[in-house]
Amino acid sequence: MPDIRYAKNGGTSIAYHVVGDGTTDLVYVSDYVSNLVYAWETPRWRNFYERLARSFRLILFDKRGCGLSDGGREFATLETRMEDLHAVLDAAGSERAVIVGSHEGAGMATLHAATYPERTIALVVFQPSATGGHYEGPEEMENELRELRERWGTQEWCDELLRFGAPSIAGSQEDRDWFANWLRVGASPSVAYALNRAFFETDLTDVLPAVRVPTLVLYRGSLVEPDALDFAERVRSAHTVRVTGDDYLGIYLSPEVVDEIETFVAGDQPPMVPDTVLTTVLFTDIVGSTERAKELGDRTWRELLERHHTVVRRELARFRGVERDTAGDGFFATFDGPARAIRCAQGILQAVGPLGLELRAGVHSGECELHEGKVAGIAVSAGARVAALAGAGEVLVSSTVKDLVAGSGIEFQDRGEHELKGVGPWRLYSVLDAQ
Repeated sequence: MPDIRYAKNGGTSIAYHVVGDGTTDLVYVSDYVSNLVYAWETPRWRNFYERLARSFRLILFDKRGCGLSDGGREFATLETRMEDLHAVLDAAGSERAVIVGSHEGAGMATLHAATYPERTIALVVFQPSATGGHYEGPEEMENELRELRERWGTQEWCDELLRFGAPSIAGSQEDRDWFANWLRVGASPSVAYALNRAFFETDLTDVLPAVRVPTLVLYRGSLVEPDALDFAERVRSAHTVRVTGDDYLGIYLSPEVVDEIETFVAGDQPPMVPDTVLTTVLFTDIVGSTERAKELGDRTWRELLERHHTVVRRELARFRGVERDTAGDGFFATFDGPARAIRCAQGILQAVGPLGLELRAGVHSGECELHEGKVAGIAVSAGARVAALAGAGEVLVSSTVKDLVAGSGIEFQDRGEHELKGVGPWRLYSVLDAQ
């Protein structure tokens, strides 16, 4: 039986266990739901895990809200779940690992590889998609999600899903019973609903070019081939392999998957740490600062600016932002997650209110260049342009940011498409509620 341990991310406990003692770490990010104990008692999953553990030190975990892990009061954003993965790696004593993500788990794995390339040996994704679902409109998506929540865990619904997702095993009563219980012990109806909603609403299109680690894209069947090939095309130098079978679900149903992972990792020497990473940038500045400075006089204005700087730095520390530059009345900071950057911006705008100041803020996520601790690149320029278009008391974000914070509860208003000088056209959104 697995030796279950718990990694801490704040007040949330994430269940994990380690199998094998290979010299290379590999962490598996499960497809949708999981349960560490139930999986280990299942021959199909156990055989898959044991095969991986022959070549790797295998790290397994239940995602937040699934299986043996805490769920928290609200379902977590993709970036928070990425931080959970980070906490698991830290707890397991893993400095660098091969990240393997399957189906929905491919999103978390990809975001981690783009954000923390220095800790990623290679990225392997199975049945990935840059966008979570293909629907004719929001009504179709809502209907599917509503049915999922109402019927989750019932034998009839589980049988329908298995016939669609893994028809090769749907004729077995033993597999049907196991699959229904796998969903039941893996997640509650509300968690399954939230997990699928976040998956459907997340768009990784703008993130994929920022992946610079060796990447293997595995896919099976014609149903997912267009999505998998599109995913691979957007990642620089991704290697693509179609494995046997036509089932959509069940990474363990293609026996050569482990062989492909072993071959890919063995054939790629540990790469140089890329000088670019996926980063979220935040820019703030005071509205009407020139007029206010003239009104107050140099000395009083300097004192007010000092108080402003203290407030901004307090909020940056609270939301784990890194101050990159301060010029006059403006701040430039970076974050490893867009939802935290938005909430930090909102916190700053509220905190400076008692000082009699109004700020504008802009948030953008993209590939940034690192040079001796300094951050540069098109993404930085885009963030500055977004901030310049924000109104007084407004947090304005790019479409990339909006697409990455699905499930956060943050609401947006479409501000239309804008031409950002030197960057190109971007659709922008105003944050309505980030609390």
